[in-house]
Amino acid sequence: MDLPARRQHASAEGARMSRPWFKVHDLYVARAVLGAVLLTWGVLLGLDVMLALVSELSDVGKGRYGFMQAMVYTGLTVPRRANYLFPYAAVIGSLMALGQLAATSELTALRAVGLSRRRIGITVAVAVALLTALMSLSGETVGPEGQRRADALKASSKSNDMIVAQYSGVWAREGDTILNAAAGQERDDGDDRWIELHDVHLYEFADDGRLQSMALVKVAEHRPGGWLLRDVTRTYFDERSVTESHVDEEKWESRLDATALTAGTDRPRYLSASTLREAIEYRKRNNLDASEFEEHYWGRWFYPLNVIVLCLAAIPFAFGLLRSGGTGKRLFVGILFALGFYLLQSQFVQLAKVLKFDFRIAYLLPTLVMVAVSAFLFRRRSG
Repeated sequence: MDLPARRQHASAEGARMSRPWFKVHDLYVARAVLGAVLLTWGVLLGLDVMLALVSELSDVGKGRYGFMQAMVYTGLTVPRRANYLFPYAAVIGSLMALGQLAATSELTALRAVGLSRRRIGITVAVAVALLTALMSLSGETVGPEGQRRADALKASSKSNDMIVAQYSGVWAREGDTILNAAAGQERDDGDDRWIELHDVHLYEFADDGRLQSMALVKVAEHRPGGWLLRDVTRTYFDERSVTESHVDEEKWESRLDATALTAGTDRPRYLSASTLREAIEYRKRNNLDASEFEEHYWGRWFYPLNVIVLCLAAIPFAFGLLRSGGTGKRLFVGILFALGFYLLQSQFVQLAKVLKFDFRIAYLLPTLVMVAVSAFLFRRRSG
């Protein structure tokens, strides 16, 4: 075969290698990346779980909270911990896999038969996207539910009642009414779940800011049908008189619900996106600051994009910087890259909270920076 014919054959082979559907070489790269990501993920998660279990030992012995309860509690939080650690595992694992392929000249061999850097990047993105989709789903379902059950187990083990969450000094606002409860708890009995508040004060204000009435409620229960107030003593303040009434039970028509109350006590980063959205709507409806909840709400939406972009931005290092050196070098670069990105993003998010601009911009800007860096490095580095 003469030289022009060989060039034509190589060109045709390269064109076939650049077709969009997956081939054996794509599966080979994807398998290497998935294996490294899962291994890294398992190591990070194992270390985090062991540290969490050691931390729980300080609560062992309080009430009925023993070592087995501590182990179950830690186990229930594993999905939430896995979701948090996955971005770090994804970028470190991707760099470890591609760095190993580069060190053994396998990336060079793939390039020699026509596999482009863009094709390798797409393969890595698709492989990571599969795990990212599972993590995004877990972060909205299994993660928050596991954390809720873990908190319920811990709370019930420390007391004699089935309590999901305990409240102390609760303050909440719904329209012109302000609620204050000395104590309370969120109870769970099978499929039945309700809020029970004790020693509740309800302050109702007029449009001009004048206190219209004040109610002292012994027990307030919130169930699916609404609020039921027990042992209610209500005082009305007129312009020239004060009157008082007492009822054993009365219903309270209010949109205040478990989401609004738990929003003030639960850690927002542990809540699902739907719960965060409800908490944001409640706070905005009552002219309250919702920035902390908006921060985590938009973080949920940008989670999959951040993971994929971060992995793509790290790929050019495999074609140059990571060709030489051992596992330690690749591990160091991966950790440095992941921490650098999330530190940059956290700074933008904090600026958004201080300067009061849209959190979507704060999450998007670091992502655009990483895309620009990746595009620049792809053009400069040859493989």
